[in-house]
Amino acid sequence: MGVFITILGLLVFAFFAPWIHRIAKSYTGWLFALIPASGFAYFISLLPAINAGGVVQYSIEWFPALDTSLSFYIDGLSLLMGLLITGIGSFILIFAQGYLHKHMLQGRFFSYLLVFMAAMLGVVTSDNLILLFVFWELTSISSYMLIGYYHGNEDARRKALQALLVTGLGGVALLAGVIMLGLASESWTVSALLNGSFSAAEHAWYPYILVLVLLGAFTKSAQFPFHFWLPNAMAGPAPVSAYLHSATMVKAGVFLLARLNPALGDTMSWTMALCGFGMVTMLWGAINGLLQTDLKSILAYTTLSVLGMLTMLLGIGTDYAMKSALIFLLGHALYKATLFMTAGSVDHESGTRDVKILGGLRAVMPITAFAAGLAALSKSGFPPFFGFLGKEYVYKAGSYLDQFAPIILIAAVLTNIILMSLALKAGVHPYWGKLNKENYPKSPHEAPLSMYLGPVVLAVTGLLIGMFPGQLVTPLLSPAASAVAGHPVDIGISLWHGFNLPLLLSILTLAGGLTLFALRRRIWYEWSQRIKPPFTFDDLYMACFNGFVAVAKWQTRLLQSGYLRRYLLITFTASLVLISYKLSLFGGIPDNFDLWSANFIEWATAIIIISSLIVIVKTQSRMTALLAMGVTGFGVAIVFILYGAPDVAITQILVETLTLVLFMLVIYRLPAFRKLSGVKTRIFDGIFSVSVGLIITLLVLKAQNLDIAPTISGQFGEWSYLEAKGRNVVNVILVDFRALDTLGEIVVVGIAALGIFALVLKGKGENS
Repeated sequence: MGVFITILGLLVFAFFAPWIHRIAKSYTGWLFALIPASGFAYFISLLPAINAGGVVQYSIEWFPALDTSLSFYIDGLSLLMGLLITGIGSFILIFAQGYLHKHMLQGRFFSYLLVFMAAMLGVVTSDNLILLFVFWELTSISSYMLIGYYHGNEDARRKALQALLVTGLGGVALLAGVIMLGLASESWTVSALLNGSFSAAEHAWYPYILVLVLLGAFTKSAQFPFHFWLPNAMAGPAPVSAYLHSATMVKAGVFLLARLNPALGDTMSWTMALCGFGMVTMLWGAINGLLQTDLKSILAYTTLSVLGMLTMLLGIGTDYAMKSALIFLLGHALYKATLFMTAGSVDHESGTRDVKILGGLRAVMPITAFAAGLAALSKSGFPPFFGFLGKEYVYKAGSYLDQFAPIILIAAVLTNIILMSLALKAGVHPYWGKLNKENYPKSPHEAPLSMYLGPVVLAVTGLLIGMFPGQLVTPLLSPAASAVAGHPVDIGISLWHGFNLPLLLSILTLAGGLTLFALRRRIWYEWSQRIKPPFTFDDLYMACFNGFVAVAKWQTRLLQSGYLRRYLLITFTASLVLISYKLSLFGGIPDNFDLWSANFIEWATAIIIISSLIVIVKTQSRMTALLAMGVTGFGVAIVFILYGAPDVAITQILVETLTLVLFMLVIYRLPAFRKLSGVKTRIFDGIFSVSVGLIITLLVLKAQNLDIAPTISGQFGEWSYLEAKGRNVVNVILVDFRALDTLGEIVVVGIAALGIFALVLKGKGENS
């Protein structure tokens, strides 16, 4: 119940955020932070029960007919993610208060951020697959608003749209995968997938489900080759970057892989896909981070690299790999949120994020420098910080492998060496050295309390849990690892494991990272100038995007030509082809069709209608054509009477009469028809019209002889009186069973009438 109240509270406050901001002003962020803080307290209260092996479930009926409910499921993994989302989210709200102080749209920003926070909580706690997808897409939409918050900037709008399109297309794939997974497992709950009774690998749909789910997860967590949107998401404000990269959106894909590991994992396809794409992403992000000089870009590429490492660890699938992934995930969330917020403080208080300009800021920003330094040391893997444990367990996971151990370890060591140098580059370099205030766009000074409170608390937390991991985080990470692995996993975390291969690799990492950090200026000024790839994936995305736009414009020019004849030709041609194909599948003309079984009245009615159609085609008088059209309409009414539908016949007669009178008033003063088409065109139109009419006739005849499913006409007759209390079945269908459809038609007619009325009034005004 608590998680539902938290999500509902976030959404309610998100709706009223702009108005609340007008009243609370500079206290808005502090006020809103109480909501996720209360959620954090709720999750903490669940820790004893979860650590004891229990789970928390809560469900509210939503759509029973679709077996869809507002179901929430909290186990060790959900608890870990919930604590990160609410805990870091509280500090992000406070940080945003100072960072966007006096910004004219700050209330709107809080609204977006609270919706995003609620969506992320929904993703990690949903027990229903459809509900999980709804929240999943809500994160994409709300992150689009956050990344494009500076909507006056064209570049920010483009990059926000890029993130939405990439993650949105992945979401479409995920929806298909989720539906197939639900149908294959015959259950729509996540908890049912985790109990071990369903093995997706044994199902014939497994390859398709795997590809679709991976597309959804890889696009959300920016795995290669979908990685390019994540660095571009830096167009958003610093609070957005800090939150998206540390605890929320980019971790959603990793969470989904971890959540579905018991159901989809433990196969060669799963292992090869996650390890392969994860390793490429890990190395790609680290190497590209070396060439960056913007603080946020540096941190973005390190996030990309870490996401690849987490994906690779989940692909390895051993207990040590699961432990490593969760330890690394927690450590990364703490130091990455700190570094992004300190980078935002530096930008806010000095006017630049360029590391070639930054230096010596510890003299004027000592508290920010302290928090950034602690986070950088943790990210670098120095003991006794928690980041050191994350790196150690990654090496342990690699060293205990039977196969591919050398490849995994070499890639992990190279990545960690680069990540260490980038951590020092972002968390140490800007604050040390000589301070030259003339280089800064504005005089640097310390950030306000709201902007350094979160970084200090999170950085110190990273140090404390690194010093006392067994007491502080083992009760949290053990049930989380068990949830990911699908069986009990005991995490015994300690700072010292003796002299072994992981320790040796850690020492090598520290030495390599310090060396690479010492070469940082050469990398910026020399290497970055030499390394100019012929194209980037961002260029490839833009080429695809522009291609789609060009095709859309061409298609629009073709289909929306403004020429009624072309509209009809396209519509009827498509119908002709598709209906003909479908008729061929069902055997064409029905076997029991007997044209000569019709009685005299039916033949007479058909002759009258056909004769009227010939008159319509041949006449040069609009009035004659209109009267002939009326005859065909009354002929159709006779058909309704012959086949036992007097109500429909009466309606047809009334509508036909009214339409005929109205048309007479309109065309009375119009000139006679003129021949504007050539002979060939008229011959083509005749053949085309006869073909369409013939196909529609065959369709109607075939439909009468097909028995694909039981007819519903009898059921409508029963429902008409018992459910709707009406004896006229047609009226009941229109008013009750098709109420919304009928209402829509009435609305369309009403809008058209209003438009005509407005045109008439305008015409009278112009004439006067």
